[in-house]
Amino acid sequence: MAEVGSVAEAVYVERFRDFISNFRDESGRFKYIDRLRRMIEFGARSLIIEFPDLYKYDLELAYLLVDKPSEVLRDAGEAVKELVAQENIELVEKKKKFIVRVAGLYDTYKIRDIRSEHVGKLVQIEGIITRMHPLRSKMVKAIFRHEKCGSEFTWPQEEEEIGERVERPSICPVCGEGGGKFLLLKEKSEYIDWQRIVIQEKPEDVPGGQMPRSIEAHLTYDLVDSARPGDRVTVVGIVKLESTGERSPLYEPYIEANSLRVSERVLEEVSISREDEEKIKELQRDPWVKERIIASIAPSIYGYWDLKEAIALLLFGGTPKTLPDGTRIRGDIHVLFVGDPGVAKSQLLQAATRIAPRSLYTTGKGSTAAGLTAAVLRDSKTGEYYLEAGALVLADGGVAVIDEIDKMEKDDRVAIHEAMEQQHISISKAGIVARLNARTSILAAGNPKLGVYDPQRSFIDNVNLPPTILSRFDLIFVVRDIIGVERDRQLAKHILEAHSVAERFKPEIDPELLKKYVIYARRYVRPRLTPQARDLIEEFFVETRSSALQYVSQGSQSPIPITARQLEAIIRLAEAHARMTLKSEVTEEDAAAAIRLMSAFLQSVGLDIESGTIDVTTIMTGAGFTARRLMAIVLDTIKRRSEGGRCVKVQDIVSEVTSKQRVEESKITEVIEKMRQQGLIIEVRPQCYSPV
Repeated sequence: MAEVGSVAEAVYVERFRDFISNFRDESGRFKYIDRLRRMIEFGARSLIIEFPDLYKYDLELAYLLVDKPSEVLRDAGEAVKELVAQENIELVEKKKKFIVRVAGLYDTYKIRDIRSEHVGKLVQIEGIITRMHPLRSKMVKAIFRHEKCGSEFTWPQEEEEIGERVERPSICPVCGEGGGKFLLLKEKSEYIDWQRIVIQEKPEDVPGGQMPRSIEAHLTYDLVDSARPGDRVTVVGIVKLESTGERSPLYEPYIEANSLRVSERVLEEVSISREDEEKIKELQRDPWVKERIIASIAPSIYGYWDLKEAIALLLFGGTPKTLPDGTRIRGDIHVLFVGDPGVAKSQLLQAATRIAPRSLYTTGKGSTAAGLTAAVLRDSKTGEYYLEAGALVLADGGVAVIDEIDKMEKDDRVAIHEAMEQQHISISKAGIVARLNARTSILAAGNPKLGVYDPQRSFIDNVNLPPTILSRFDLIFVVRDIIGVERDRQLAKHILEAHSVAERFKPEIDPELLKKYVIYARRYVRPRLTPQARDLIEEFFVETRSSALQYVSQGSQSPIPITARQLEAIIRLAEAHARMTLKSEVTEEDAAAAIRLMSAFLQSVGLDIESGTIDVTTIMTGAGFTARRLMAIVLDTIKRRSEGGRCVKVQDIVSEVTSKQRVEESKITEVIEKMRQQGLIIEVRPQCYSPV
């Protein structure tokens, strides 16, 4: 390194000019001359160079760039300026300064590994933008007027820009005298665009039980507003220090960003080697690959094959689509487990987070609306407002796991509605209006309202979740702790073996390989429905809905066995099933597997207890068709009997309704209370109601 440092600085400009002018890619094309011409064509000031190219062309200069980035990048900008002047002198006069941006350093540092030894060096880090402060104009050259002689001059006069503070000159460089005031002319001074962001470690990079680390990055010129909170970025920049107080000896490191790249494709930051690809292809050829994948999810948990299959489908996901009019159809699958305590729901969720390439785990009690979505906060130092991303935004492109979702506050639960269906979070607070990506699958679990699931009550009466959230889940599973001698014996043996012979529960597929298999499938496989699969799904949809035709012909409230929302869920599940074997087409087998899971979901969750029919509106509206029909009768009764402004007593309502049809009095009073809560009727006096 001593030889590297001995190179004279005056040679940097010439050596960069030589690199830009003469570097050829594998096809023999002058790569950076072409980029330079495109830069001139668009009137830009930044030229992006790939570090591996510089490393191949001039090893010594590449080392110098990492060790002495400030000086080398300054001269690199001068080299670009000279080359631009040969092509377009007007652009040089307009822009004045040109920047070389470096991308693709060989070494990527973890944020928690940035130390004092890196100060002044060029480093590359990866992370998620969690905070973004508003854009500011930073003064880089100040124009002062000396009141004594009246002359105006630029300060500082050297090439350096203004540092942390604007220092006034003590002597006028024109007249050479120090007396009189120096007036700062703000309108004539030179400014650049400047922005501060905070980059946090990726959740999968944080060691267990530790807090994620963050570091500030300063963006300038064309880098400002090039990303937004929640984006996963790779930043190359110079590590610098800023003081924590006026006279404090402590300094905080920050990165003066030279280049910033956003990971556009999901999970593109995870590299898959040729050896990994061969293992993935070998795994794909296994005829039992689907069963092995499902068996690799929480092998220490006894049974629950359908639940594990649902988790596997959630990890692979369907194919997202963007229609010509801009409408986006999500491919992410949402799954909910509701069940008795002690049935390993949380263990299944934890298993999913270990396998998912990108995941974020949170619990209902420990989450707020702002913590899940995004928040607008105020900087204690500057007083300005900035945007901070929440869990669903940070999990963009991955899986957000929410345990004990039933324990969340009612107002906080409302915040996830938009993320589940529209796949983004909209914020409009304190003058900040933004829309952040939240393209994430949600895997949630909760307990029944009464502690243990009661099969004699409808699903909606068993859970403490609103229909608006329940209707957005593609699959909902009821997990019951059913007593049975043979099953209990098998369960006990399984748990005892897990505690004594843990080696037996080794996953069928190594977790790291399975993780890369999922990444490969999500990145490269986009299966499309075959005509046979389309016909099978269409037939299932039509036949299921036809069971409600008898009620429609009677002209009464009718059950709706399945809606278009469940139809789209079947398509997503079938696509995910095809992805599990890396198929480019969704076959009849995939469609049948998706239909089987959907049927199980509808039979257990969408069942209207009173009539025994499947009615998916039970979870979409909070009431089955029997309850809706009873509500309509009660409302008509109250309207008819309340003519003249009188209220109707509960006993009168019960008498009239029971005279028309067989229904228990408790059901009627329950419906009346629900209608009062929904604001359909008003309780004028105790036990006396009138319509709204």
